Amino acid sequence: MWRLLTSNRGVTPVVAASTVVLFHSVYGLRPAVHTAAERLRDAGHEVLVPDLYEGRTADTATEGMALKEEIGTEELLRRAVAAVAPSSDRGLVYAGFSLGGAIAQNLALADEKARGLLLLHGTSDVPDGAVAEDLPVQLHVADPDPFEPHDWLNAWYLRMRRAGADVEVFRYPGAGHLYTDPGLADHDEEAAEATWRVALGFLQQL
Repeated sequence: MWRLLTSNRGVTPVVAASTVVLFHSVYGLRPAVHTAAERLRDAGHEVLVPDLYEGRTADTATEGMALKEEIGTEELLRRAVAAVAPSSDRGLVYAGFSLGGAIAQNLALADEKARGLLLLHGTSDVPDGAVAEDLPVQLHVADPDPFEPHDWLNAWYLRMRRAGADVEVFRYPGAGHLYTDPGLADHDEEAAEATWRVALGFLQQL
């Protein structure tokens, strides 16, 4: 989206930055999440990074799943809603990594003012009757991904389209599940850089 600012010198196009809410993965608020937030800020966006684990992090996926189960899905969603509530009137772009993508999707589908949804490595079920009319959605996912199998993603895509969302899916053959996190064995530098190039272009258009 472009805003046109007029002055005595004529008309100057200025990119209208987004306010992005970036949710962490099952590992918690790792350094990679802050690095991603800085990348978005450098591109001119305001970025909010909620800590849904309230300071706790995990070293392994197993530990992360245990934390998630201890806190509970409903409480994680409650914390996410509380974190975005003061900024929701702005029209937010929801984004997240894996578990954070699932949370971002849930919030975006419930927010009629949402400006976009950027999913990295994760999706969530799309409820019957969900409405996301013309919501721009972009998903980046490993191919194959044991947590996002092809049958699931095909059904997810059709349900999102049925809800009215404008969906793009980008697959990265051979990458690990959380391939954008340089601190994990999943990391794939080439796939990560390709993801960020496309994602930044997506955000610039919102």
